[in-house]
Amino acid sequence: MIQAPGLIICFGYILGLLLSASPWGGVLVLFLSVIIAVLFQRHRVISKKLALQKTKPEVAKKAAHNLRTTPHPRILLVAGLLGLLATFYFQMRVPQPEAKDISNFVPVGNSTNQEQLVIVRGDVASTPRLTRSGKGQFWLKATQLSEVTNKKGEERVSKGVTGKLYVTVPILKSTGLYPKQQVEVTGVLYKPNSALNPGAFDFKEYLQKQGAFAGLNGRQLKDFDEEYEWGWWKLRQKIIKSQVRWLGVPEGPLVSAMVLGSKAVDLPYSTRDLFVRAGLAHSIAASGFHVSLILGLVLGFTKPFSRKTQFISGCLALIFFLSLTGFQPSVLRAVIMGFAALIAIGLKRKVKQLGSLIVAATLLLLFNPLWIWDLGFQLSFLATLGLILTVPAITKRLAWLPPTIASLIAVPLAATIWTLPLQLYVFGVVPPYGILLNIIVTPLISVVSIGGIISAVAALIWPFSGSVLASILHYPTDLLIKIVEFFSNLPGNSVAVGSIAIWQLIIIYGLLFCTWQIRWWQKRWFIAALISIGLVLIPAWHSANSLFRVTVLAGGREPVVVIQDRGKITVINSADEDIANYTIVPFLQQQGVNTIDWAIATDFQNDGSNGWLEIIQRLGIKAFYEYSPNPNYALTQKAIQTQVRQDKGIYQVLSLGQTVNTGSAAIRLINNQLPIMQMQIGNKSWLFVGNLKPEELRKLIESRSLPRPQVLWCPTESLEELVSALQPQVAITFGRASLNAPNANLDTKDLSVIKQSKTQLLFTGRDGAIQWTPQQQFESFVRTTEDITSFL
Repeated sequence: MIQAPGLIICFGYILGLLLSASPWGGVLVLFLSVIIAVLFQRHRVISKKLALQKTKPEVAKKAAHNLRTTPHPRILLVAGLLGLLATFYFQMRVPQPEAKDISNFVPVGNSTNQEQLVIVRGDVASTPRLTRSGKGQFWLKATQLSEVTNKKGEERVSKGVTGKLYVTVPILKSTGLYPKQQVEVTGVLYKPNSALNPGAFDFKEYLQKQGAFAGLNGRQLKDFDEEYEWGWWKLRQKIIKSQVRWLGVPEGPLVSAMVLGSKAVDLPYSTRDLFVRAGLAHSIAASGFHVSLILGLVLGFTKPFSRKTQFISGCLALIFFLSLTGFQPSVLRAVIMGFAALIAIGLKRKVKQLGSLIVAATLLLLFNPLWIWDLGFQLSFLATLGLILTVPAITKRLAWLPPTIASLIAVPLAATIWTLPLQLYVFGVVPPYGILLNIIVTPLISVVSIGGIISAVAALIWPFSGSVLASILHYPTDLLIKIVEFFSNLPGNSVAVGSIAIWQLIIIYGLLFCTWQIRWWQKRWFIAALISIGLVLIPAWHSANSLFRVTVLAGGREPVVVIQDRGKITVINSADEDIANYTIVPFLQQQGVNTIDWAIATDFQNDGSNGWLEIIQRLGIKAFYEYSPNPNYALTQKAIQTQVRQDKGIYQVLSLGQTVNTGSAAIRLINNQLPIMQMQIGNKSWLFVGNLKPEELRKLIESRSLPRPQVLWCPTESLEELVSALQPQVAITFGRASLNAPNANLDTKDLSVIKQSKTQLLFTGRDGAIQWTPQQQFESFVRTTEDITSFL
């Protein structure tokens, strides 16, 4: 067991930070420490009595050993008190906007689609990066805000501001920018949105973790000519340019990412996603693997010299690498452990890896307690913990294999065992070939990483020599990419099992702790493994086969509906590529969906964009139905048709009025000229009315051709007229209007009319995704999330 008092105190601090999400978390840590201290004190009293027995020397010897190894109750109380203080320390360090923070000057309700231009002046705080939408992005430390009062931008009212901004500009505008450069950006200020759909990316939370509370959608950028200041960014660019010169793309950026980490390199998103989905994210993230390679190279080159020379050389190499990568949490953790290893070498002592890991984590969390919720920090810590605790046991069981092969199997297996529960909690997806792929490509990753480190050092001395050395890595890098692509194209390369709950996560890690510390569980590790697998699969299977739920996803001006009917999945519409990639697919993966049984495209948007092709590349589709194919994107429809039939699915074009029956639901398009769709889902009748011109809407209402639904879905502009005419029980509308803050499309008069009708109003722009079940009726994702947060 962990016996060192210092490690117990460190653990108390870390536990306090983990429970900081609850206002009573610190009190719980202190309460548990008091209970454990009382139990340990009783154990110590009994051990003292037994140790004094002279008639039973074996019992006395064992009791004396227990007395020496049992932590003193005072240590446990100190750890509990430190855990309580850690929760207060965490709250003190949570970023909050200052009085002059630029986010306080964003007009209420302002969003990226409004044209209220401002001019922000400040200092660039990062090197520009390419976003998925093809824009340049950088962080800006704002110093001055000017409001444009005319179209020419000549008259401005300036004010001093503070704070950090997330800035996006056209890619050409960001080219050549560097940290600490002063710039002036003209654009639209906005406040970020929270996640509106389950499984979606929470942009607001991401910015808050970075200490920013607003963004700027830049249109124009003016940089001020200044002399280049020296910075580590210049060395990074020198290395990247040297390696990309002859390797090209994506090989060059990939080699640079395997040396400096993907956060320091603008790695193409296609390559990044390829490695992440295959379970090789660690290979492009600067971490302990890179630190161990660097220390190995340095110690190998300095072996003929004294220990003092080795120690100094190793320390300098670690500091240099840390500065190059940009002080990432996972690198800091690895570097601290690297320093511990160097100290052990200098003192001729054996380093205690577990102790150094816990001390490293504590030091980092003292520096920045917010890193406790950084996913990269969590995965890095858990992977290293798995290597320390589990690799020896796995290697022992693989003793019949050659040591090199046993190590190749043990390392990725141990890291996966300790990180997979967290990955399931966050993503709900498992890469089945991950362990096998890691075993196959680890030698290639080592070769490319070592070669990349050597070429990087050469590039700093003479860029041409770095390019020459990097070019040698073309074939191993190309082979690595081809192997990863091969596994990524295999059937079942990514399996969604659904996100697990927090109680499942705690129990699984509790079982892992038992198999590490308790001898009974060590001998019966397979029981712990079966229980863990059952904890993941049984609830997921039960939920999938008993759940009946309709989800109206927020985003876009087209209805995107997902019907979960006891294991059968129906998806109506896909909107555009962005909504398909970042809304529909994450939601389905979170729900453990790998195959869509019925996919129905109504083509309301009719703008040439289609997200079905993105969805079909990630999920299987058994039956694809389409109303009135759009000739504007015939090639896309042909690709969808080909893919569906390759997967032995059904592709069918439906005529007007033809009904698609999907278990408990029936969907029918009732007008091929106007976007109107009727659905019967369970005991509820739904009607979607899309974007109509005022005269078209008036004709429909006057003709009384619209059926009266129980649930109406329509744009905000049509809400008042349709609710008055159809009198639905529930009306769902898109837009950011609310009863407390109506927007320009929904005035107070309209709201009063709707209130009189007693229709329940739900706004996807305010409430997020809307979910309906026969038992709980209608619930909004945002309000449910807020209720959970308030409870915590």
